[in-house]
Amino acid sequence: MRTGSEPRTARSPLRLRFWLSLWGLIWAVAGTVGFALAGRPGWAVACGVLFVVVTADLAFVVRHIRQGPHYQPGRDVPPYEP
Repeated sequence: MRTGSEPRTARSPLRLRFWLSLWGLIWAVAGTVGFALAGRPGWAVACGVLFVVVTADLAFVVRHIRQGPHYQPGRDVPPYEP
């Protein structure tokens, strides 16, 4: 059952997701460059695809962080049954 304190106590994982995406971006770039220099084109392409996916996720996370908090019901909204 909802207690009504969720809007004040809820935590967003967006900051953690931002840092994990940044970490993945660094490793994807390093992997792409490293495998390209080592003469492994298949692995370089795989890391390049991973780079594109991580970049898209990072852009999505940054967009949501910049949007800020969204509407949360106040104290006048009664709890609801699950």
